Amino acid sequence: MKMIFRILLLINLISCVSGTLVVNVTQTSYQAEENDNITLEWTFTTKPESSITSFNTLCSLFINQKPFVLFHLHDGVEVSESQDQQFSGRVQFDKDVLREGRIRLQLSRLRTEDSGLYLCKLGTDDGLSSDTCRLNVTAAADHPEPQRPSESPDPKSQRRTGLYVGLGLGLTAAAAALLVKFYFARVVVLLNQLKTLV
Repeated sequence: MKMIFRILLLINLISCVSGTLVVNVTQTSYQAEENDNITLEWTFTTKPESSITSFNTLCSLFINQKPFVLFHLHDGVEVSESQDQQFSGRVQFDKDVLREGRIRLQLSRLRTEDSGLYLCKLGTDDGLSSDTCRLNVTAAADHPEPQRPSESPDPKSQRRTGLYVGLGLGLTAAAAALLVKFYFARVVVLLNQLKTLV
């Protein structure tokens, strides 16, 4: 049912007669991090006497050519039922700047799945126009855990460590002495054998 509503809405907006209305995005590409807030903005030509009820706006995110509605304004009234659930409570639309010729959407608590192509379509008595921008939301950088202050070691454990190191060095020295003695004895035996052969 929601998809049929979107299709009818798009047909309704497309059926408007093109006129002098021109919508331009203020920035073609945005980069943000997860959990950040961002403001997307479009500008358009408008007349000072334009009434808020003459504005029909549909802003959508396209992911793999599938539209997700962020915001829908029909005859100056917000149509909240058409908003996709993933944007519920996260989109703010500034109606006050419409008369100035600006469409401003604030998207809060960004998610990585908010990345994609954003299209804002505007229909007025002057015609229909739209423009797109791209948003790339990256995962929040991993922040290293704060280092704990180093604790001074227990004096008893320091003595134990010293004892183990001392024992280890003593055993190594004893083993080295035994090896030297063994090899020296072998050399003496070999020399004696050589003497008997000569």
